Amino acid sequence: MANILDIRRRIRSVINTRQITRAMKMISAARLRRAQERALAARPYSQMLTNVLKSLVSRADIYDPATGEPLHDLLVRRPEQNVLLIVITGDKGLAGAFNANILKAATRFLDSKRGKRIEIVAIGRKGRDFLRRRFRAAESGTTETRNVGASSGSQTTLAGEHVGVLNKIDYSLASEISEKVIARYAHAEIDSVYLVYNEFKSVIAQRVVVEQLLPVEHIGAPDIAQADAMELKDKQRAIEAAKGTGVSLRPADTSEVDQSAAKFGTAPVDYIYEQSPRELFRSLLPKYVATQIFHALLESVAAEHAARMTAMESATTNAGDMIDSLTLSMNRVRQAKITREIIEIVSGAAAQ
Repeated sequence: MANILDIRRRIRSVINTRQITRAMKMISAARLRRAQERALAARPYSQMLTNVLKSLVSRADIYDPATGEPLHDLLVRRPEQNVLLIVITGDKGLAGAFNANILKAATRFLDSKRGKRIEIVAIGRKGRDFLRRRFRAAESGTTETRNVGASSGSQTTLAGEHVGVLNKIDYSLASEISEKVIARYAHAEIDSVYLVYNEFKSVIAQRVVVEQLLPVEHIGAPDIAQADAMELKDKQRAIEAAKGTGVSLRPADTSEVDQSAAKFGTAPVDYIYEQSPRELFRSLLPKYVATQIFHALLESVAAEHAARMTAMESATTNAGDMIDSLTLSMNRVRQAKITREIIEIVSGAAAQ
C-alpha cells in the first residue's frame, strides 16, 4: 500500500489536471459561442443565394426542352464510377469521439462504394493522419492507384489534404476547394462528390452526415446519403457540460431570416435581370456549391468545440471522483498508521 506522502503527491497532480481541464472547457465554450455566431452570420447570404437560384429555376430552362438533358454541367448525372469524398475532421485531439465518429462514417461509406474508384480529400490533421495510414496518396500526373486496407476491386487514394486551416476559416478556402471540384466534375473526371462532416444545430442537436454535393439535385434541400444522430447518453453529457457556460441548448431561431429570404423566390414578381436568367443560373450555381462547403466547415468547427467542451467536463468530473477516492485511501492509511502506533504504545505499557 502506498504511503501518505505518495498519495498526497498524486492528489496534488490530479488537482492540477482538474484545473487544466476546467480551463480548457471554458475556452472551448467561448470558442463554441463564437463559432455559432459566425455560422449564424453566414446564414442570410446562404439563404438568399438559395432563394435566388430557386427563383431563376422558375424563370429559366435548366433542361433542354428537346432532349431533356441538363444545360449546366453540375446538374448532369452520370453512372457513379469515380467518386470524390471530402472528409472534414479536426486538427487537434481531446475532443472525445468527435474525430472517430466522422472517420467511422467515412469508412462505412467507403465500404458501401466497393468496386469504384474513390479519391479522398482530407480537411483536418486527424483525418489526414488516419487516411494516410490506410490509403496511398495519389500520384500527380498518373491514374495508377493502389488499394491499401480495403477490399479487392476498389481503388481508393488520398488525393489532397488541407491541414491547419480550421483555426480561422475563410470563405476563400471553400471557394478554392469548390473550384477544383467543379472543374474536375465538369471535365467528367469524377462522377459524384460527397461530403462527410459533423452537422451542428446546437449542443444537443447534431449528427454525422454524408451529404451528396454533386450532382446538384435539389437546391436548398441537402441530399443526405448517410446520417448518425447523437445517442441519449451523449446528449445528457452535453447538457451537463453546457451548464454555466452561456452556451444555448436550443438551435438559433432563424425563422425571420428564412422567411425574409424566401419572399424573393416566392413573390409573384417578374424581376428584370441585367443578364438572362440562364446565364445568372450558370454563374451562381458554383457559388452555391462553395457556400455548402463553407457551411460544412463552419458547422464542423462548432461541433468540434462542443465535443471538446463535453470531453473536458467529463475529464473534470472524473478528476474530482479520483481526488475523492485518493483522499479516502489517504485517510484509511493514516487511520491505520495511528491505530498501529496506539497498539504499540499500549503493548509497551502493558509489558512494563
